[in-house]
Amino acid sequence: MAAIRTGLTAFAALALLGGCVAQVPLAEVTRFHLGQPVTRGQIAIQPRDGVQTASLAYENYASSIARELKAQGFAIAGDPARAELVALIGIDRTNRMTGPARSPFSIGIGGGTGGSGFGVGGGVSFPIGKATAPEATRTELFVQIKRRGDSTPIWEGRGRLEARSGTPYASPAAAVDKLAAALFKDFPGESGRTITVR
Repeated sequence: MAAIRTGLTAFAALALLGGCVAQVPLAEVTRFHLGQPVTRGQIAIQPRDGVQTASLAYENYASSIARELKAQGFAIAGDPARAELVALIGIDRTNRMTGPARSPFSIGIGGGTGGSGFGVGGGVSFPIGKATAPEATRTELFVQIKRRGDSTPIWEGRGRLEARSGTPYASPAAAVDKLAAALFKDFPGESGRTITVR
């Protein structure tokens, strides 16, 4: 029985570890550009949909993008009218049901006795974790950098991730923050190639 209890403890620990890893979703991103160096300069951040400008949520999203642009050598324009470049951002969030969730871990306990050609065997198997039908939220982030003068796009990135309800990345701020970091990873990135970033 001591061995069984030890096994149960080990499997439970693995299940919990698996649950923690599952709470960090992969971000899938694709970047497009002209294959030329992207000139840094003064850049203004604006929503693709002008209606979002006044919202608190938009301010949080813009801060995430601004942080990544600064890290890549851009200067956020104090006066958007004087900016050489414009970064248009768009966020889309949708919910869906994921269906029954089953734990990948199960424990089987079996035993048997036999003798003189007679045997008795039995087994019990049960999953670890809850079987539920959680809602998942998909967050998609769009960023396009273009020249203000002629509105020519010079770089564009699209990213998405999906997180189950109740996990940290189901919140819009955390999801956009992660997607922004993924989009600008190794900027400007390989044009047309889709990569995943944990």
